[in-house]
Amino acid sequence: MLKINSIHHIATICSDYAVSKHFYTEVLGFEIIREVYRKERDSYKLDLMVNGVYAIELFSFPNPPKRISQPEATGLRHLAFEVESVSETVKHLASKNIASEPIRIDEFTGKKFTFIYDPDDLPIEFYEK
Repeated sequence: MLKINSIHHIATICSDYAVSKHFYTEVLGFEIIREVYRKERDSYKLDLMVNGVYAIELFSFPNPPKRISQPEATGLRHLAFEVESVSETVKHLASKNIASEPIRIDEFTGKKFTFIYDPDDLPIEFYEK
């Protein structure tokens, strides 16, 4: 049987590197591990971590096609991050002018959760611990 230890990272492609870099570092608070410009691809690669753990690779490429979010399409549905308090997370996001969906309760776990969208409409979920 294949033994997988954990998810290593999630890669996402953005349409506006500066806007997405600001969103993931200043709004969500991910820490930069390294930032590389790859001249041959006219592309940035930004490695980000949360709580000391490598988590996100943010790529930029010239003129990437727009992501289909609505209606939902095959493929990655959303990113989900565990938080201590969904209510506090919503307050923090609102202070950064980021709108969130109404807080909901997971019918199976009884836990609170909500969604926001990154600058390229990638759904991001915050799920209470």
